[in-house]
Amino acid sequence: MQIQVNGEQREVEAGMSIAELLKQMKLDPRYLAVERNLELVPRAEHAQTPLADGDRLEVVTLVGGG
Repeated sequence: MQIQVNGEQREVEAGMSIAELLKQMKLDPRYLAVERNLELVPRAEHAQTPLADGDRLEVVTLVGGG
């Protein structure tokens, strides 16, 4: 199925979760915020949130500093 990640089309397996996608992309979820279809998905829900055809995700790296 087709989804969009940070503005780029991506083919993923049907039923893949956000957590599985992040793992496939080799991203560490501890330092990310994920928005799905304009709604923030809490990190605790990444494993239980399946992706659907046409989903639009924004994956943002959190940066600390001061």
